[in-house]
Amino acid sequence: MADFIRIDPTSKVPPYEQIRSIVAIAAANGELAVGHRLPTVRALAGELSVAVNTVARAYRELEQAGVVETRGRSGTFVAAGGDDQRAEALAAARDYAEVISRVGLDHDEAVEILRAALRR
Repeated sequence: MADFIRIDPTSKVPPYEQIRSIVAIAAANGELAVGHRLPTVRALAGELSVAVNTVARAYRELEQAGVVETRGRSGTFVAAGGDDQRAEALAAARDYAEVISRVGLDHDEAVEILRAALRR
């Protein structure tokens, strides 16, 4: 059903955040197409062996971020807004790559700087 979503029970990251992050990344990089229907909250909770409220919170945060949209009883779907977010992220990445090239940093250092910024 949602084979791409895996929860790491040993992680310090809460399960709802793991779900939210996995779905957001999959939508941003095109693994989940706009209009793709996500599993129901209950079905995903059962599949992942987590509480229904855990999945509901992840879906709620994804909806607030514009990554998914809930269409009443029809379900939860990847939103078109995710394309806008992906385009914005790609533009920012290209700008960053241009700066790195201009200032003469090597790629490994550029990636480490990005990782540090994402941890903030």
